[in-house]
Amino acid sequence: MRIVNLNFVRKLTSGLERRFKVYTALSPLAMFGEVLMETTIPLVMAKIVDVGIKNRDVAIVLKLGGIMVAMSFFSLFCGAACGRLSSLAAFGFSRNLRRKLFNHVQSFSFSNMDTFGTGSLVTRLTTDVTNVQNLYQQLIRAAIRSPLMLIIGTIMAFRINSSLACVFFVAIPILALVLSLIATKAYPRFSEMFTKYDKLNTAVQECLIAIRVVKAFVREKSESERFNFIADDLRKTQVSAEKIVILNQPIMHLVVYSCILSVLWFGGNMILSEKMQLGELISFLTYINQILMSLMMLSMIFVQFILSRASVSRISEVLDVESDIKNPEKSENENSVQNLEVNSDFGIEFDHVFFSYDKNISNCVLSDVCLKIKSGATVGIIGGTGSSKSTLIQLIPRLYDVTSGSVKIGGKDVREWNLDDLRKNVAIVLQKNVLFSGTIAENLRWGNENASLAEIEEACRASDAHSFVTSFPNGYETELGQGGVNLSGGQKQRLCIARALLKKPRILILDDSTSAVDTATDLRIRSALKKEIPECTKLIIAQRIASVQDSDFIVVLNDGKIDGIGTHEELLETNRIYKEVYESQMSEN
Repeated sequence: MRIVNLNFVRKLTSGLERRFKVYTALSPLAMFGEVLMETTIPLVMAKIVDVGIKNRDVAIVLKLGGIMVAMSFFSLFCGAACGRLSSLAAFGFSRNLRRKLFNHVQSFSFSNMDTFGTGSLVTRLTTDVTNVQNLYQQLIRAAIRSPLMLIIGTIMAFRINSSLACVFFVAIPILALVLSLIATKAYPRFSEMFTKYDKLNTAVQECLIAIRVVKAFVREKSESERFNFIADDLRKTQVSAEKIVILNQPIMHLVVYSCILSVLWFGGNMILSEKMQLGELISFLTYINQILMSLMMLSMIFVQFILSRASVSRISEVLDVESDIKNPEKSENENSVQNLEVNSDFGIEFDHVFFSYDKNISNCVLSDVCLKIKSGATVGIIGGTGSSKSTLIQLIPRLYDVTSGSVKIGGKDVREWNLDDLRKNVAIVLQKNVLFSGTIAENLRWGNENASLAEIEEACRASDAHSFVTSFPNGYETELGQGGVNLSGGQKQRLCIARALLKKPRILILDDSTSAVDTATDLRIRSALKKEIPECTKLIIAQRIASVQDSDFIVVLNDGKIDGIGTHEELLETNRIYKEVYESQMSEN
């Protein structure tokens, strides 16, 4: 498994703003000042006891006492400064990390998203980043303080009494052994725990998004039972991981208090035999306490490291994944990326296309698809459920890439087009209508962020949405709930079509996007599209024959293969599947 390393840290901190890097650098300096004061104060205290109090010299006591107070205030100032600086640095680091992760996920293809799943990515952007943030803060604060305190305290303790300081040589190996055993046993359990977090987030996300379906089918009880089972499974995994880690504290306390008792026993005997002074023993005990507290703090950092190591691995998995859909590189002799803006040919060609979601050519959902569509043509696509209609059209804007063969626009493989240019000129209305929180106008401007109200209204009239939008009290400024929950299915479909039209696309793909509207509305939308964007190449996936029968030609898909191509009349004569669908729909009417 992968752990924290310099390359990973360098990757994460490369985008940090300068001020956060300054905070990171200044935090250890402030901590050094605090440690220096804390490790010097016991020496002053020993002088007060062994010189001032022993000799009843009030002047020395007051002088050294004043120095101690000043050192304490300076230590307090340095500690507070370090705490603030380390917190600011850690918050900046986590913001930078979340931004990197989110931006990287935005570059993912659909297949990359399928690999991780939404719930897992949410956990990595939240819980995992928080764990790494906590580790980062400890690394620039406690991980500086503890070793400094340990080293300086040990030097001071040996300086006071080297024979008594040998107690450390017994305690440190015991602690090292305990920490090694804890790390070995705890890490795999924490990795499993985060996997269970993914499942919990996925379950919550699915239930909340589909809450209306849950209530419609009276499945609240079963969903609650499902959630309780997943949550309890996570609890058991957490307990399994934590019960290893919690051994750290009692063992540490046992070693600490054993050391203190040993020092008191042997130090007391040294005072009785006049080999050591009382002030030296008091300062020695202070150093013992500082050293052992430093060891305890290091053990806590170690526990945080075990927890964060699993999070680091999961974050690394996301950052290390490169999107399998990339922009082509320009060659030295020619510009291999064609400019869509000046290209007048938006004809589409599927040239012996094979596609598999798992990249396995023997498990294709599209097989040997050959199809040519002239620029400006209107093409209907029908087929049964699972015939890969949606998969076919998703290859055009490169939401997925073909496994074999090629998809061409204007005679050029889509893999040679610039992705931004390609997708700006290809508008796709997917089966699932997605709207966002905000006003209707804000949602529509996803198609064109600079669209005027007149342009928005024009697009809505073409999609037959203007009438119902203006019926709302606030019109286009009507606030939509999450996912457009306060709209009907047909209303959402029409707004999604309007949003696509605002892009002024050269290729428009409607993936069963009028299924929730009545036939009269469907007819008005198709008539408006034919009138408003006559030069646009249009692909219409539909279940209703009426939605595609006026197309230039219709493609019938069956089990990932083209079963027939022709006009409505031709397919009624030559294609069995098309004829059966038509007759069944006519009989229903």
